[in-house]
Amino acid sequence: MTSPPAVDVKELVKRYPKAQVNAVDGISFDVAPGEIFGLLGPNGAGKSTTIGILTTRVRATSGSATVAGRDVIRDGVRARSAFAVVPQRSNLDRSLTPRQNLAFHAAYHGFSRAYRNARADELLEQFGLTEAANKKIDFYSGGMAQRLMIARAMMHEPAVLFLDEPTTGLDPQSRIFLWERVREMRDRGVTVVLTTHDMDEAAEMSDRVGIVDHGRLLALDTPEALTRRLTGQAVLELSVTPAPADDADKLIAALTDVDGVSRGEAVSAGAPALPPAALAALGGGSPPGPPGAPGTDEIKIRLYLDRAPAGLLGPVVAVLDARAATLANVHIGEPSLEDVFIDLTGRGLR
Repeated sequence: MTSPPAVDVKELVKRYPKAQVNAVDGISFDVAPGEIFGLLGPNGAGKSTTIGILTTRVRATSGSATVAGRDVIRDGVRARSAFAVVPQRSNLDRSLTPRQNLAFHAAYHGFSRAYRNARADELLEQFGLTEAANKKIDFYSGGMAQRLMIARAMMHEPAVLFLDEPTTGLDPQSRIFLWERVREMRDRGVTVVLTTHDMDEAAEMSDRVGIVDHGRLLALDTPEALTRRLTGQAVLELSVTPAPADDADKLIAALTDVDGVSRGEAVSAGAPALPPAALAALGGGSPPGPPGAPGTDEIKIRLYLDRAPAGLLGPVVAVLDARAATLANVHIGEPSLEDVFIDLTGRGLR
């Protein structure tokens, strides 16, 4: 028998007074027990409002939503004991020790002193904080504070954990440690709903990803399945300075006319210049001019290819030379979750 969803959202709508459009416009999705689910969307897409409804901070206009089988719209008080929220910014009580922060949270949920002490010991060890359990929180690093917030959230053994940008500002070692702990919680049956601006994190951590924009769910699948939706065998990223008489749109149009290029788009500022020898190895491209050379600002262009990139570098560089564009850098890669996101929303995650 299939277990009921840990999170179940049906036709959710949030309309603010005097707003021209709905902040959330009929979103439906479910999250399985023990799943890590990534919810992605640009600022203003409706992602935060959706999470606000699921965590009872925002009242829905219509639709239904349950977390761990509890109705978050009609019975928010009962639902709150079934989930926990870890915000992006620290909200630890700095007047308490780390151990006291954990114990106070469990006491709020009505657990006994014996349980609070045993559970605190367990989580402090799990998150590598035992030796710092009685230190002042002011001396905690960002990574330690984030680990403590997650440990605190788990004190009452919630069925669902909401994480908002959990690794923002953390060094790579702290980020990996946190990822490992989140996976451990997933393996123990905890459902995790993750919001992040880090596409690599979303792809690495999430079992499935939902992409939201303009209040609607645009796509929902595993990161691997989503990237397979993009046609093409590779992605070519060029850091280019167009000629003074040219512009990005015209240059991209010329590049997409190359046989084997299925689509192109400008995505961001370019990268530092390659040495002239490296550019020459690409097939005859001209080295970048000196600082202040004629041309507009450097841009990054992403080309989606429907054939192997090795045979396309020469024709692409030839188009750039013909239009007097300066090539500073080139990168060959596979389509990523970020590419899917930009393809669906027309903008980067920020």
